[in-house]
Amino acid sequence: MLIPVLIGVSVLTFMIMRAAGDPVTAYLQNPEKATEQQIQAIIKKYHLDEPNYIQYWYWLDGIVHGDWGISQQSKEPVTETLAKKFPATFELALVATALAVSIGISVGTRAAVRVNSAFDQGTRVVSLIGVSIPVFWLGVLLLALFYYQLNWAPEPGRIDKEFDIVPKYTNFMLIDSALNLNFDMFVNAIAHLVLPAITLCFASTAIIIRIMRSSMLEVLGAEYVRTARSKGLPENVVTRKHARRNALIPTTTVVGLSFGGLLGGAILTETIFLWPGLGQWSAGAALNLDTAGIMGFTMLTAFIYVLANLTVDLIYARLDPRVRLG
Repeated sequence: MLIPVLIGVSVLTFMIMRAAGDPVTAYLQNPEKATEQQIQAIIKKYHLDEPNYIQYWYWLDGIVHGDWGISQQSKEPVTETLAKKFPATFELALVATALAVSIGISVGTRAAVRVNSAFDQGTRVVSLIGVSIPVFWLGVLLLALFYYQLNWAPEPGRIDKEFDIVPKYTNFMLIDSALNLNFDMFVNAIAHLVLPAITLCFASTAIIIRIMRSSMLEVLGAEYVRTARSKGLPENVVTRKHARRNALIPTTTVVGLSFGGLLGGAILTETIFLWPGLGQWSAGAALNLDTAGIMGFTMLTAFIYVLANLTVDLIYARLDPRVRLG
Protein backbone atom coordinates (compact mmCIF):
# COMPACT_ATOMS: atom_id res chain seq x y z
CA MET A 1 0.00 0.00 0.00
CA LEU A 2 3.00 2.31 0.24
CA ILE A 3 2.97 3.31 -3.43
CA PRO A 4 -0.82 3.91 -3.73
CA VAL A 5 -0.81 6.04 -0.57
CA LEU A 6 2.03 8.22 -1.87
CA ILE A 7 0.30 8.61 -5.24
CA GLY A 8 -2.95 9.58 -3.51
CA VAL A 9 -1.18 12.18 -1.36
CA SER A 10 0.61 13.57 -4.41
CA VAL A 11 -2.66 13.95 -6.34
CA LEU A 12 -4.38 15.76 -3.45
CA THR A 13 -1.37 18.00 -2.83
CA PHE A 14 -1.07 18.85 -6.51
CA MET A 15 -4.75 19.73 -6.87
CA ILE A 16 -4.88 21.89 -3.72
CA MET A 17 -1.71 23.82 -4.53
CA ARG A 18 -2.77 24.38 -8.12
CA ALA A 19 -5.98 25.92 -6.81
CA ALA A 20 -4.09 28.03 -4.25
CA GLY A 21 -1.71 29.96 -6.49
CA ASP A 22 0.20 30.43 -9.74
CA PRO A 23 2.22 27.24 -10.43
CA VAL A 24 4.87 29.24 -12.33
CA THR A 25 6.16 30.77 -9.09
CA ALA A 26 7.14 27.30 -7.83
CA TYR A 27 9.96 27.18 -10.39
CA LEU A 28 11.24 30.79 -10.28
CA GLN A 29 13.80 32.06 -7.80
CA ASN A 30 12.54 35.65 -8.02
CA PRO A 31 9.01 35.71 -9.48
CA GLU A 32 8.77 39.49 -9.09
CA LYS A 33 11.81 40.05 -11.31
CA ALA A 34 11.13 37.26 -13.80
CA THR A 35 11.01 38.26 -17.46
CA GLU A 36 8.29 37.17 -19.83
CA GLN A 37 10.81 34.94 -21.59
CA GLN A 38 11.64 33.12 -18.34
CA ILE A 39 7.97 32.65 -17.52
CA GLN A 40 7.22 31.22 -20.96
CA ALA A 41 10.21 28.89 -20.66
CA ILE A 42 8.84 27.52 -17.37
CA ILE A 43 5.37 27.10 -18.84
CA LYS A 44 6.78 25.19 -21.79
CA LYS A 45 9.14 23.01 -19.73
CA TYR A 46 6.49 21.89 -17.22
CA HIS A 47 3.54 21.96 -19.66
CA LEU A 48 1.62 24.43 -17.49
CA ASP A 49 -0.55 25.48 -20.41
CA GLU A 50 -1.94 21.96 -20.80
CA PRO A 51 -4.70 20.12 -18.84
CA ASN A 52 -4.12 19.38 -15.16
CA TYR A 53 -3.62 15.65 -15.59
CA ILE A 54 -0.75 16.31 -18.01
CA GLN A 55 0.72 18.92 -15.65
CA TYR A 56 0.50 16.38 -12.84
CA TRP A 57 2.38 13.79 -14.84
CA TYR A 58 5.28 16.14 -15.55
CA TRP A 59 5.26 17.41 -11.96
CA LEU A 60 5.40 13.82 -10.64
CA ASP A 61 8.21 13.03 -13.09
CA GLY A 62 10.11 15.99 -11.67
CA ILE A 63 9.50 14.77 -8.10
CA VAL A 64 10.89 11.33 -8.96
CA HIS A 65 13.97 12.86 -10.60
CA GLY A 66 14.67 15.39 -7.84
CA ASP A 67 13.13 18.50 -9.43
CA TRP A 68 10.92 19.76 -6.59
CA GLY A 69 10.91 23.40 -7.64
CA ILE A 70 12.40 26.53 -6.04
CA SER A 71 11.54 27.59 -2.50
CA GLN A 72 10.56 31.27 -2.41
CA GLN A 73 11.48 31.37 1.26
CA SER A 74 15.05 30.07 1.01
CA LYS A 75 15.62 31.14 -2.64
CA GLU A 76 17.10 27.74 -3.51
CA PRO A 77 15.87 24.34 -4.76
CA VAL A 78 13.47 22.65 -2.37
CA THR A 79 15.57 19.48 -2.33
CA GLU A 80 18.62 21.42 -1.12
CA THR A 81 16.60 23.10 1.63
CA LEU A 82 15.10 19.79 2.77
CA ALA A 83 18.57 18.23 2.83
CA LYS A 84 19.80 21.06 5.09
CA LYS A 85 16.79 21.12 7.43
CA PHE A 86 16.12 17.39 7.71
CA PRO A 87 19.16 16.44 9.87
CA ALA A 88 18.17 18.92 12.60
CA THR A 89 14.61 17.59 12.81
CA PHE A 90 15.72 13.96 12.55
CA GLU A 91 18.24 14.36 15.37
CA LEU A 92 15.67 16.03 17.62
CA ALA A 93 12.92 13.51 16.78
CA LEU A 94 15.25 10.56 17.32
CA VAL A 95 16.31 11.74 20.79
CA ALA A 96 12.71 12.60 21.73
CA THR A 97 11.45 9.20 20.55
CA ALA A 98 14.23 7.38 22.40
CA LEU A 99 13.26 9.19 25.61
CA ALA A 100 9.54 8.55 25.08
CA VAL A 101 10.01 4.85 24.35
CA SER A 102 12.45 4.11 27.17
CA ILE A 103 10.42 5.98 29.78
CA GLY A 104 6.98 5.02 28.46
CA ILE A 105 7.59 1.26 28.20
CA SER A 106 9.39 0.91 31.54
CA VAL A 107 6.91 3.07 33.49
CA GLY A 108 3.87 1.54 31.78
CA THR A 109 5.12 -1.98 32.52
CA ARG A 110 5.80 -1.20 36.16
CA ALA A 111 2.42 0.50 36.58
CA ALA A 112 0.63 -2.59 35.21
CA VAL A 113 2.61 -4.99 37.39
CA ARG A 114 1.83 -2.85 40.46
CA VAL A 115 -1.76 -2.10 39.45
CA ASN A 116 -3.78 0.13 41.81
CA SER A 117 -0.70 0.92 43.86
CA ALA A 118 0.40 4.45 44.68
CA PHE A 119 2.88 4.29 41.80
CA ASP A 120 0.14 3.21 39.38
CA GLN A 121 -2.20 5.99 40.51
CA GLY A 122 0.57 8.58 40.23
CA THR A 123 1.48 7.31 36.77
CA ARG A 124 -2.11 7.66 35.57
CA VAL A 125 -2.27 11.23 36.84
CA VAL A 126 1.05 12.17 35.23
CA SER A 127 0.10 10.58 31.89
CA LEU A 128 -3.22 12.43 31.92
CA ILE A 129 -1.37 15.69 32.52
CA GLY A 130 1.03 14.81 29.71
CA VAL A 131 -1.68 14.48 27.07
CA SER A 132 -3.46 17.61 28.36
CA ILE A 133 -0.63 20.16 28.46
CA PRO A 134 -0.21 22.16 25.22
CA VAL A 135 3.24 21.77 23.68
CA PHE A 136 3.81 25.51 23.26
CA TRP A 137 2.99 26.17 26.94
CA LEU A 138 5.35 23.46 28.16
CA GLY A 139 8.15 24.70 25.91
CA VAL A 140 7.79 28.30 27.07
CA LEU A 141 7.62 27.17 30.70
CA LEU A 142 10.81 25.09 30.45
CA LEU A 143 12.59 27.88 28.61
CA ALA A 144 11.55 30.50 31.17
CA LEU A 145 12.56 28.32 34.11
CA PHE A 146 15.81 26.65 33.02
CA TYR A 147 17.19 29.34 30.70
CA TYR A 148 15.93 32.71 31.91
CA GLN A 149 15.55 32.03 35.65
CA LEU A 150 18.07 29.33 36.60
CA ASN A 151 20.45 29.75 33.65
CA TRP A 152 21.03 26.00 33.56
CA ALA A 153 20.24 25.58 29.87
CA PRO A 154 21.99 27.19 26.87
CA GLU A 155 20.29 29.82 24.75
CA PRO A 156 17.71 28.64 22.18
CA GLY A 157 19.23 27.20 19.04
CA ARG A 158 20.99 24.07 17.93
CA ILE A 159 24.55 24.86 19.03
CA ASP A 160 26.61 27.79 20.31
CA LYS A 161 27.95 30.18 17.68
CA GLU A 162 31.56 29.45 18.62
CA PHE A 163 31.22 26.01 17.02
CA ASP A 164 30.01 27.36 13.66
CA ILE A 165 33.59 27.28 12.36
CA VAL A 166 33.88 23.53 13.02
CA PRO A 167 33.58 21.54 9.75
CA LYS A 168 30.13 19.99 9.22
CA TYR A 169 30.26 16.70 7.33
CA THR A 170 26.74 15.36 7.87
CA ASN A 171 24.91 18.32 9.50
CA PHE A 172 24.08 15.98 12.41
CA MET A 173 25.71 17.84 15.28
CA LEU A 174 26.32 14.80 17.46
CA ILE A 175 27.92 12.89 14.59
CA ASP A 176 29.95 15.87 13.35
CA SER A 177 31.29 16.57 16.82
CA ALA A 178 32.39 12.93 17.10
CA LEU A 179 34.01 13.02 13.65
CA ASN A 180 35.91 16.16 14.65
CA LEU A 181 36.87 14.58 18.00
CA ASN A 182 35.46 17.71 19.63
CA PHE A 183 34.12 16.71 23.05
CA ASP A 184 33.10 20.26 23.97
CA MET A 185 30.96 20.51 20.84
CA PHE A 186 29.37 17.13 21.63
CA VAL A 187 28.41 18.21 25.15
CA ASN A 188 27.14 21.55 23.85
CA ALA A 189 24.96 19.83 21.22
CA ILE A 190 23.46 17.53 23.87
CA ALA A 191 22.80 20.50 26.16
CA HIS A 192 20.85 22.23 23.38
CA LEU A 193 18.87 19.03 22.73
CA VAL A 194 17.63 18.48 26.27
CA LEU A 195 14.79 21.00 26.58
CA PRO A 196 13.41 20.65 23.02
CA ALA A 197 13.53 16.84 23.30
CA ILE A 198 11.70 16.86 26.65
CA THR A 199 9.07 19.21 25.27
CA LEU A 200 8.62 17.13 22.15
CA CYS A 201 8.50 13.75 23.88
CA PHE A 202 6.25 14.69 26.82
CA ALA A 203 2.90 13.98 25.15
CA SER A 204 4.23 10.90 23.33
CA THR A 205 5.59 9.51 26.60
CA ALA A 206 2.21 9.92 28.28
CA ILE A 207 0.43 8.12 25.44
CA ILE A 208 2.95 5.25 25.41
CA ILE A 209 2.59 4.84 29.19
CA ARG A 210 -1.20 4.59 28.93
CA ILE A 211 -1.12 2.16 25.98
CA MET A 212 1.62 0.01 27.54
CA ARG A 213 -0.15 -0.15 30.91
CA SER A 214 -3.46 -1.12 29.33
CA SER A 215 -1.84 -3.73 27.09
CA MET A 216 0.19 -5.21 29.94
CA LEU A 217 -2.89 -5.54 32.15
CA GLU A 218 -4.62 -7.49 29.40
CA VAL A 219 -1.63 -9.75 28.79
CA LEU A 220 -0.97 -10.41 32.49
CA GLY A 221 -4.42 -11.97 32.75
CA ALA A 222 -3.84 -14.35 29.84
CA GLU A 223 -3.68 -18.13 30.34
CA TYR A 224 -0.10 -18.53 29.11
CA VAL A 225 1.08 -16.04 31.74
CA ARG A 226 -0.70 -17.99 34.46
CA THR A 227 0.86 -21.16 33.09
CA ALA A 228 4.33 -19.61 33.23
CA ARG A 229 3.76 -18.64 36.86
CA SER A 230 2.46 -22.12 37.73
CA LYS A 231 5.73 -23.56 36.43
CA GLY A 232 7.56 -21.60 39.10
CA LEU A 233 9.24 -19.04 36.86
CA PRO A 234 10.42 -15.86 38.62
CA GLU A 235 8.02 -12.93 38.29
CA ASN A 236 10.58 -10.77 36.46
CA VAL A 237 11.08 -13.51 33.86
CA VAL A 238 7.31 -13.87 33.39
CA THR A 239 6.93 -10.11 32.99
CA ARG A 240 9.94 -9.55 30.74
CA LYS A 241 9.91 -12.66 28.56
CA HIS A 242 6.26 -13.69 28.35
CA ALA A 243 4.12 -10.64 29.01
CA ARG A 244 5.98 -7.52 27.88
CA ARG A 245 6.88 -8.81 24.43
CA ASN A 246 3.24 -9.43 23.57
CA ALA A 247 2.16 -6.17 25.18
CA LEU A 248 4.58 -4.30 22.91
CA ILE A 249 2.58 -5.15 19.77
CA PRO A 250 -0.07 -2.39 20.11
CA THR A 251 2.50 -0.05 21.66
CA THR A 252 4.71 -0.40 18.59
CA THR A 253 1.99 1.15 16.44
CA VAL A 254 1.85 4.23 18.66
CA VAL A 255 5.65 4.54 18.68
CA GLY A 256 5.86 4.31 14.89
CA LEU A 257 3.18 6.91 14.27
CA SER A 258 4.62 9.19 16.96
CA PHE A 259 8.06 9.08 15.38
CA GLY A 260 6.56 9.81 11.98
CA GLY A 261 4.72 12.79 13.43
CA LEU A 262 7.79 14.15 15.20
CA LEU A 263 9.96 13.68 12.14
CA GLY A 264 7.35 15.31 9.93
CA GLY A 265 8.07 18.58 11.64
CA ALA A 266 7.54 19.65 15.23
CA ILE A 267 6.48 23.16 14.29
CA LEU A 268 5.72 24.61 17.74
CA THR A 269 8.74 23.10 19.48
CA GLU A 270 11.17 24.16 16.77
CA THR A 271 9.73 27.66 16.69
CA ILE A 272 9.97 28.14 20.47
CA PHE A 273 13.53 26.86 20.71
CA LEU A 274 14.70 28.42 17.41
CA TRP A 275 15.54 24.96 16.13
CA PRO A 276 16.51 25.22 12.44
CA GLY A 277 14.57 22.19 11.24
CA LEU A 278 11.71 21.22 8.96
CA GLY A 279 9.01 22.38 11.35
CA GLN A 280 10.17 25.97 11.60
CA TRP A 281 10.86 26.13 7.88
CA SER A 282 7.47 24.63 6.90
CA ALA A 283 5.66 27.17 9.09
CA GLY A 284 7.42 29.98 7.23
CA ALA A 285 6.59 28.34 3.89
CA ALA A 286 2.89 28.24 4.79
CA LEU A 287 2.84 31.87 5.96
CA ASN A 288 4.59 33.05 2.78
CA LEU A 289 2.54 30.79 0.47
CA ASP A 290 5.73 29.10 -0.72
CA THR A 291 4.03 26.68 -3.11
CA ALA A 292 7.05 24.55 -3.92
CA GLY A 293 8.14 24.43 -0.29
CA ILE A 294 4.70 23.35 0.94
CA MET A 295 4.40 20.64 -1.70
CA GLY A 296 7.91 19.37 -0.98
CA PHE A 297 7.33 19.28 2.76
CA THR A 298 3.99 17.50 2.30
CA MET A 299 5.49 14.80 0.09
CA LEU A 300 8.41 14.27 2.47
CA THR A 301 6.04 14.02 5.44
CA ALA A 302 3.85 11.51 3.61
CA PHE A 303 6.89 9.40 2.77
CA ILE A 304 8.03 9.48 6.40
CA TYR A 305 4.63 8.34 7.63
CA VAL A 306 4.30 5.41 5.22
CA LEU A 307 7.90 4.40 5.93
CA ALA A 308 7.15 4.48 9.67
CA ASN A 309 4.11 2.27 9.09
CA LEU A 310 6.18 -0.13 7.00
CA THR A 311 8.78 -0.30 9.78
CA VAL A 312 6.03 -1.04 12.32
CA ASP A 313 4.78 -3.92 10.16
CA LEU A 314 8.29 -5.38 10.01
CA ILE A 315 8.67 -5.08 13.78
CA TYR A 316 5.35 -6.90 14.19
CA ALA A 317 6.89 -9.89 12.44
CA ARG A 318 9.74 -9.80 14.94
CA LEU A 319 7.50 -9.52 18.00
CA ASP A 320 4.75 -11.92 16.93
CA PRO A 321 5.71 -15.18 15.14
CA ARG A 322 2.10 -15.55 13.96
CA VAL A 323 2.68 -12.64 11.57
CA ARG A 324 5.55 -14.51 9.91
CA LEU A 325 3.52 -17.71 9.73
CA GLY A 326 0.63 -15.81 8.15
